[in-house]
Amino acid sequence: MENLAYEIVETSRAIRRDFDKRAAALGVNRAQWRVLAKLRRQDGLRQIELADALDVEPITIGRMIDRLAEAGLVERRADATDRRAWRIFLTPEAAPVVAKLRRVADRMFADAFAGMDEGELDALRDLLARVRDNLDKRGEGAARRAS
Repeated sequence: MENLAYEIVETSRAIRRDFDKRAAALGVNRAQWRVLAKLRRQDGLRQIELADALDVEPITIGRMIDRLAEAGLVERRADATDRRAWRIFLTPEAAPVVAKLRRVADRMFADAFAGMDEGELDALRDLLARVRDNLDKRGEGAARRAS
């Protein structure tokens, strides 16, 4: 099992490194891409929701949003229901950047999974989802035992 866990971690690291190299040409790093991609799917998230969704600290997401706002890719808007909160939105200028990054990611994944047929990819997807589900269930059980 140790070797399998190592292979999963190293594969994840290789994917991240490869994406970083490809995205660097667009002037966006992986962390920024994650913010843009999340907002593409769920525009208008509160800053704290975005931090939770990306599993980063609120101070970290604040800095990332600052940089993206300086680049004109996102904007903060006051939350209508909570004066202390900000909602984050993609700007119109973000659309072409997000589209280019999506193409970069699509090419990277096509290269990464070259030579695998659809059945193999479905099986891999299912197995990885099962691993995540097992860990999520274990985490929920541990949280209940701790309380």
